[in-house]
Amino acid sequence: MTASHRRGFLQRLAGLPLVGAWAGRGAAAKAPDYLASLGVRPIINGAGVYTMFTASLMWPEVVEAIQQLSTRFVRISELHDAVGKRIAQMLNVEAAMVPSGAAAALTVGTAACITGADPDKIQRIPDLTGMKNEVIVQRTHRFPYDHMVRNCGIRLVEVETREQLERAIGPQTAMLLFLNKSEPLGQVKMKEFVEIGKRRGIPTFNDAAADVPPLENLTRPIQLGFDLIAVSGGKGIRGPQSAGLLLGRADLIHAARLNTSPYSDTIGRSCKVNKEELVGMMVAVEKFLKQDFAALEREWERRARSMIDALRGVPTLRAERFVPVIANQVPHVRLTWEEARLGLTPAQLMQQLRDGEPSIELVPSPPKGTVEISTWMLQPGEAEMVARRIREIFGARKG
Repeated sequence: MTASHRRGFLQRLAGLPLVGAWAGRGAAAKAPDYLASLGVRPIINGAGVYTMFTASLMWPEVVEAIQQLSTRFVRISELHDAVGKRIAQMLNVEAAMVPSGAAAALTVGTAACITGADPDKIQRIPDLTGMKNEVIVQRTHRFPYDHMVRNCGIRLVEVETREQLERAIGPQTAMLLFLNKSEPLGQVKMKEFVEIGKRRGIPTFNDAAADVPPLENLTRPIQLGFDLIAVSGGKGIRGPQSAGLLLGRADLIHAARLNTSPYSDTIGRSCKVNKEELVGMMVAVEKFLKQDFAALEREWERRARSMIDALRGVPTLRAERFVPVIANQVPHVRLTWEEARLGLTPAQLMQQLRDGEPSIELVPSPPKGTVEISTWMLQPGEAEMVARRIREIFGARKG
């Protein structure tokens, strides 16, 4: 083969998919460290699935699905339908959709309860002239994210007792809102709440955003018959952080879809979910349901014990295991100590951990006088590293 023939052959070969794939692998291997180039420090996540710390890490299978979808075009509404149907089958619910997170689910789900499938109402919201404009919520169930409900123009009506709830329901009531993690705080419990809604013909909406695992925190609201349930995609399910689940009645899920992207003149147009997130969320749900939860629990318990054991003997320091009620319901470690004796406050400890190398974040707003460490987002070896850093900080203090 002459030199010119060889050049032509190699040029044609370089255009073939196999060679392109190998070239892509080589490029991937040489990819820059983007965080380093941006001057952004990665962290050890001893906080848990907080959005401010980018929640959880996606399953490898989810990343693979995102990569696969990134090279293809689809009709987005068709994919929305297909993914929603598959997720509904997996979770044994009437219908499902993938919004851009649990917060977006609150907005488009509330909109669905107000507008139904009426195109005029969908276009006019949040101008609720002539529409139902009240959502009833127990006072103990108020939370920052109910702003996503108020985005639709409604007024939140607070109640405390069953009698107050019954009296508050009227012609303007669009929905009854329930915060899953606050069930222990409210007088009207989950089962009773749903029964009231069904008897009065008012949709009930349960925000269970950060409440799995355990799986029962999701299956129980479904089985009790909430008309809508919102779940975060990027927390315990380990899907894309910019995705979530809205589950429930088929007519309301259909109306929620009409109130968001790709439909232009809607309250949820900005809550866009692309093909990668749709399929990635579906894969995450499938993976989540196949988890060995008992094995995960054992590993979380091991991490908690490891930290407690490593911190024994530190002057005045007490380390104890606890599990939060419902939300972030996994083993944690709580630290308390004699602040005055050591000259160290919880805020100072957390700041020193944050400023060190590697940077460590803990639960951001623990009860006063405490520091809390979540186990479930720690990676192999990090529980021991967190305990070692805490010992070093305490060791530098005079007890």
